[in-house]
Parts: sequence; structure tokens; C-alpha cells
Amino acid sequence: MKFNRITINPAQMDGVPCLRGMRIPVATIVNMVAQNITREEILKFYPDLEKEDIQEALEFVASQN
Repeated sequence: MKFNRITINPAQMDGVPCLRGMRIPVATIVNMVAQNITREEILKFYPDLEKEDIQEALEFVASQN
């Protein structure tokens, strides 16, 4: 599966998977979802994100298992 919204750049955040080149780690968003923070609340906290970013972050982590 190809992930268009996930970027891994060794020169940014030590290569931690982030969303669309922003310094927002995939793990941060997945942890927020795991803490029952709604997608709407996540989008308010990170206004540069889009709902598709959250979905792809979840799919990316699920594909790693």
C-alpha cells in the first residue's frame, strides 16, 4: 500500500514518520486517537491537518504489524 500523506525524512525529526512533511509525527496522531480524542478535536489542535491525514496515519500504523 502506498501512503501519499506519510513522509519519512532522515533530516527531519530523525526520520520519524510524519504527515505531509510537517513536523507532526504519525505516532502523535495515533496516540491521540487511542486516547479517545475525536478527529474534530485533533483537527482543532492541528489546524494544518486534514481528516484524510488522520485516516492515513491509522492505516500506516496498521500496515506496520
